[in-house]
Amino acid sequence: MAKIKTVPACGCPVAAFQKMISGKYKLRIVWDLKDGPRRYGEIRTGLLRGSVGSSEIAPRVLSRELKALTETGLIDRKDFGLVPPKVEYRLTRKGRSFVPVIAAIRDWGTRHLAQANAGEMLAAE
Repeated sequence: MAKIKTVPACGCPVAAFQKMISGKYKLRIVWDLKDGPRRYGEIRTGLLRGSVGSSEIAPRVLSRELKALTETGLIDRKDFGLVPPKVEYRLTRKGRSFVPVIAAIRDWGTRHLAQANAGEMLAAE
């Protein structure tokens, strides 16, 4: 009987990274958690802050994003087993290692958005 060879999965690391952080809120959630553990309501409030024209995030969407981040190992969910429920989310070691990547994206955005805004202002004059 012949043995069947399995080909090791060797996907593109960029595609894997993109899949892991895809979603409207995941980067912002990880960025908010860099300052320490947060409860669900604090995360939700943080997502609504700082976004001009941001509509409220649906609880179901936030729960889905938090669950996905937990499954990828970027955040950890700690349930205190209390009534009313008390749950905290915090970055894992893997999540903390991701913060400098988001900081670099933020810095890039700050530089290039400033350049784009300056270009728009010059064009309007």
